[in-house]
Amino acid sequence: MNPKVSVIIPSYNTEAYIAKAIESALDQTLTDIEVIVVDDGSSDKTVEVAKTFTDQRLQVILNQQNLGVSAARNRALRAAQGEWIAILDSDDWYAPERLEKLVLLAEETNADMIADDLYLIKDGATSPWSTLIQESGEHIDKIFQIDIIYFVETDVYGQIGLHLGLSKPIFKREFLVKHGIEYDETIRITEDFWLDMKCLINGARFFLVPEPYYFYRSRPNSIVRQSILSRLNQCCIATNSFMQQEVVKKNPALMRALSYNLAVFKRNLAYFQVVVPMKERKWLTALTEISKNPYFVSDFISRFSNIIERRIQYYVKGNKSVFDMSYNLQKKRKIPN
Repeated sequence: MNPKVSVIIPSYNTEAYIAKAIESALDQTLTDIEVIVVDDGSSDKTVEVAKTFTDQRLQVILNQQNLGVSAARNRALRAAQGEWIAILDSDDWYAPERLEKLVLLAEETNADMIADDLYLIKDGATSPWSTLIQESGEHIDKIFQIDIIYFVETDVYGQIGLHLGLSKPIFKREFLVKHGIEYDETIRITEDFWLDMKCLINGARFFLVPEPYYFYRSRPNSIVRQSILSRLNQCCIATNSFMQQEVVKKNPALMRALSYNLAVFKRNLAYFQVVVPMKERKWLTALTEISKNPYFVSDFISRFSNIIERRIQYYVKGNKSVFDMSYNLQKKRKIPN
């Protein structure tokens, strides 16, 4: 008989974290599960750590080379047999009751996908500093359904909002299979947002639970901290590609929301195309990019006070988390660090 939930864990060089992730999945109060770890060509001891577990519900699949998180997740999706698919990053972990709570609520609401709030916790911290909903500016105190317009409008790069692209819904596997939905393997960053979008554009009933059961770790070397230019460029390409779909073009409100997001991505990309070479002391490249970006000077001036504050925090006060997502959210919400 197939398990109730398949927990899929893509891993890459997370030997210090993956044991906690696997333990949190295997120790769920809902025991009718399988846990599928797909290691994406790790060069550290991630695989060795994963293989120390002897629980028969766990299987470890190896990619011989690094193919990216989307490809690793797709391999796990194809191997999964559960009624529900749950995503867990290898440096995060679940509260013990997470899957039992979400499956029960999903069945009560006839959901195709359901997400909980996220605990936000800094690497090395013993307790979360906040949650995703608390930092969003949204007042959410009961379960409610998420529509695609709201999903896009509250997840704008660099702006306060719900940012449900960071959430980790559980998905009804039958829905994913019926609509042929998998991760886009050309996208290595923000892949969760675009999988959710595929589900929503295909009519998925998506519910959000205001209670947090997922611990989202912010750490310096995670994928989300990698090249800002690569991330923004991928976001521009993915957004533009999604907007070319006929079903999207027939939805004016969705087109407006995506167009706004695309404009924000492009403006930030233009800004960082100057800033990144400046940091690398590639002055000619920076000057060339400034000539292409008429908004750079005004953008730089508007960001200047925050830039100075971050430098003081990092170099003078020794706050090494100043460039983490947690710090950025705190500053937007004016919460003391």
